[in-house]
Amino acid sequence: MILVILAHPTPGSFNHAIAETAVTALKHNGHTVIFHDLYIENFDPLLHSHEIPRDGACDAVISEHCKELKDCEGIIVIHPNWWGMPPAILKGWIDRVIRPGVAYEFKEGDNGEGVPVGLLNIKTAVVFNTSNTNEERETNIFNDPLETIWRNCIFRLCGIKTFFRKTFRIIVTSSDTERKQWLEEVGEIVDKNF
Repeated sequence: MILVILAHPTPGSFNHAIAETAVTALKHNGHTVIFHDLYIENFDPLLHSHEIPRDGACDAVISEHCKELKDCEGIIVIHPNWWGMPPAILKGWIDRVIRPGVAYEFKEGDNGEGVPVGLLNIKTAVVFNTSNTNEERETNIFNDPLETIWRNCIFRLCGIKTFFRKTFRIIVTSSDTERKQWLEEVGEIVDKNF
C-alpha cells in the first residue's frame, strides 16, 4: 500500500497533475493506493493540546490517517514550495499524523530530549515539489530548506532510509511541452521507486 498526500489549494494545478500521474503509475505497477487531497478533504491542520501526548486522544480522521501511515510501505508527498516550506495544511498534517507512537518514539528514560527511534515501515519516500525559484538561488541563498525538512527532520527521523525529492521549476513560466515532459518524469520516478 502506498500513501499519496497532495497539498495544493487549486484544482487543476500542476501539483494535481503530478498527483494524478503518480497515482496512475502506482496502480499500473499493481499497488494499492490511498490518496488524500488535503484541501478537498478540508483537513484540519490545527494540532490541539490534548493530541500532543503520545497517548493523547485523536479524532477519527486523525486516527485513520495514523493507521494508514503505519500500514503503508511507501509514501509520496506533493506540494508547492511556499517560503521554503510546505503549505500550512500539510504542516498541520505532519504535526497531527507524524506523531509519537505512530512514526517515532523515544527510548525508555528519554523524556523527549534525545534522538527518537523511527517506527515507520515505509521503505521509500518520494516528495514532488513545484517552485518559482531557480535552483541556484534555492541552493545558494536559501540552502534548499525543503530538502532538509523532508530528508532529515521528518523521514530520516521516522526511520525511512530511501528518500527521493524532485522539484519542477519554474512553474509560472513553464510551457505545456515542459509540463508534459515533467509529468513523464514523474511516471519514471514512480516506476523506479515503486
